[in-house]
Amino acid sequence: MTVTALVLGPVVVGFLLYAIPRANGNAARLAAAAVAALSFVLALADAHAPDASLRWLSRPFEAYFHLGFGPVSYWIVLLLSLCTFGGALALEGPRARDLAAQLLILQGAMNGVFLTKDLLLFALFWDLMLIPVFLVLIESGPYARAAWKYLIYNLAGGLALLLATAAFGVLAGTTDVIGNPSAHVAIGISWGLWIFAGFALAFLIKTPVFPFHTWMPDTYADLPAPFAAVVSAVQSKAGLYGFLVIGIPFLAPEMARAQPIMMVLGSIALIYGALAALSERDAKRIVAYSSLSHLGLILLAVFSGSSLAFAGAVVYIVAHGLFSAALFLTLGAVELREETRDLARLGGLGARNPKLAGALTLGALAALGLPGLAGFSGEILILTGLFKAGFTWPAIVALVAIVLASAYMLRMFQAIMHGPDVPDLPERRDLTWIEGLALAPLVAAFVYLGVYPAQVIALAADAARAAAPAAVTSSTNTTAEQSRAVVVR
Repeated sequence: MTVTALVLGPVVVGFLLYAIPRANGNAARLAAAAVAALSFVLALADAHAPDASLRWLSRPFEAYFHLGFGPVSYWIVLLLSLCTFGGALALEGPRARDLAAQLLILQGAMNGVFLTKDLLLFALFWDLMLIPVFLVLIESGPYARAAWKYLIYNLAGGLALLLATAAFGVLAGTTDVIGNPSAHVAIGISWGLWIFAGFALAFLIKTPVFPFHTWMPDTYADLPAPFAAVVSAVQSKAGLYGFLVIGIPFLAPEMARAQPIMMVLGSIALIYGALAALSERDAKRIVAYSSLSHLGLILLAVFSGSSLAFAGAVVYIVAHGLFSAALFLTLGAVELREETRDLARLGGLGARNPKLAGALTLGALAALGLPGLAGFSGEILILTGLFKAGFTWPAIVALVAIVLASAYMLRMFQAIMHGPDVPDLPERRDLTWIEGLALAPLVAAFVYLGVYPAQVIALAADAARAAAPAAVTSSTNTTAEQSRAVVVR
């Protein structure tokens, strides 16, 4: 009941919001925020909710409407609820009602992706979550170029995913396998490579990873900040999640064969994203390229074969979601006031807007991996795991990218908050209480997880044990102890 409500509830309420008059956008955004808050409370209170399962296809293979929490998906659902709550409260303008409706539909579709345990249902929800983002983009950008680029890239990935899922189902006889440790799927080498290629293409586009990333900067820049926050924080994790729960358990030999290529792609994403962020003047595009770099780090961890790095990947999925959402919401508040994102046109906001400066400071420090904030634990676990697994050069590349992260985040912060005053920059109010309420749960979460890393370690250890049989080279019984030792040192 709980898992079904988390998927269908936001979608139903999202459509019902269209019954509210367009002029009453404030009521719509408050309703959307209430649904997101209820989703968080529901998931938190019923973490051990039973699965919901109903067979809906028997030929040419069995498929089920099967939803349930997993050790990784549970935390992503909580993350999504927080991001949707903040995004809903941050909605402004005449499109607030429509945006609130689409945001809830997006939440329900993404909950479906992360909660489903059937591959075919996974593929259907995968395509469903494209629709609200495309509809918002088509009305946001000046030429709709970003919308069509987003749609074409992700439809290509969705088609590859659907074909791979169909082939998997025919060969295995069922697609109801996600999170099922007793599922033994025998797939021949030749078919396994093709099936993995289909899954990998979809996952790499969605993450995204170089060279499939070109849709991302335009999409994040053109989306309203509340939508960019949710897409960057959660939707971008769908591909990495797919590798964790589909690739590792069922296509481990193909994952191993692809390891050298993926380590190269992850390393390129790390450096390319960091250098692109360093050269950008558009604040939202800086955060977009920083996400490309951070997600490259997670890709390295997923393909490293190290229990420590794998645990770090799970930690960093949550940490990145929290601070990237906070950054996009903060930059949205800046753009709302100053009507620009150009660093050359912004300056001196810190003295006039201390609350805004504080929010941007915490988000930027978390993004550059400052100890005491959530991103630090994940980075340390991943780097240690890479070095222990013998991936010295990827680890060095990751270290360089982390140093560059300090450069581009501090450059952005300095330009916006402490740069020279721009003569024609209007005097605007500081963060309102509702904007502060939108940011507060995200900031509180990444500060809490940074100050109390034991919570992060427990999360990572559970997830590592869940996928350990094919994912890691060392015993996951010691994952928590290893992680704790690394963080304490």
